[in-house]
Amino acid sequence: MATSKPPNGFVRGMRKVYNPIGFKKGYNFTLWFIFAVGLFGFCLARVQYLSIGGNFKEGSSPGEWFYLRKGHERIGITLHLATIIPAGFLLVFQFIPAIRYKFLIFHRINGYVLVVLLLLSNAGALMITRHSFGGELETQAWTGLLAIMTTGGAIMAYINIKRLQIDQHRAWMIRTWMYAGCIVTLRIIMIISALIVSKSSKSYQVWPCEKLAFAFDDDEATFRDRYPACFIPNGTTDGNVAVRANFGEVGPEIGASLGFSFGTAGWLALFLHGVGVEIYLALTPRESNRLRTVSYQRQLEAGYSHPGSSGLPADRFGDAEPWQPARDEKVGISGVEHVPSENS
Repeated sequence: MATSKPPNGFVRGMRKVYNPIGFKKGYNFTLWFIFAVGLFGFCLARVQYLSIGGNFKEGSSPGEWFYLRKGHERIGITLHLATIIPAGFLLVFQFIPAIRYKFLIFHRINGYVLVVLLLLSNAGALMITRHSFGGELETQAWTGLLAIMTTGGAIMAYINIKRLQIDQHRAWMIRTWMYAGCIVTLRIIMIISALIVSKSSKSYQVWPCEKLAFAFDDDEATFRDRYPACFIPNGTTDGNVAVRANFGEVGPEIGASLGFSFGTAGWLALFLHGVGVEIYLALTPRESNRLRTVSYQRQLEAGYSHPGSSGLPADRFGDAEPWQPARDEKVGISGVEHVPSENS
């Protein structure tokens, strides 16, 4: 009879860290730490940007403040930051198993608050996407798709939990926040891409002369020296000039390198997170099946038709085999108190 090897000292030590907060598997704790705590740290570093006219103005990408300083885009960036940063703080608690088990009311209220903050942050992001990081078409398309995916995921999660379909609620909440979390991965890819583009090729982004004048501020001599076309009558095309994407040079060129890379980085980050979350869900069927059984018990008790499938599972719409509970799961609703203590 095979016996499992006893855990080594490192594993025993780590279990003393993650078992008290409800994690049973080390890989789930690792993923939570990387993504949830990582997003927490990302938002913590950006709390200073809640001072829109102060720290954000000084810390934003060169040229961004030209559009964001006024009008609906000023409202949009304020709304976006004032909602997504608090969401990043609250999210870390939403995926701690011990909180779901011991403080279920907090988990529910926190979940509703997170959904509202997410929807408001999406609205703010859509308000600024026309000019954000250059406003290239791929950037606008990425922003729109991310807003659709996170909004749709949140709606799916809400519908399923209202129908007591806990397994699907879990899946859609994980998907939604993994999609949203791609903004952190995006920054990493964007910086790397900007450095590569700066060294390997001569790439350019189109800027209006008035944006360049704003970016150079009082340094008119440098502005005139680098972009003389802006000072020559009929020297530009509709008042626009090409700015080289060169990370590490003058402000406008740094801004151009980030804007040139932003759209590509966004799409690649969203792809990585989208594929990664599906791999995770596919590799954790035991937890999904356990919650499907709990959903069946809860729905049966509530008198729903089609218990086990009263929400929006695949077998209600596709050609999957209709889900059936195991024989010993049809007799009662024992054990449902332990719903929140999942491994993820």
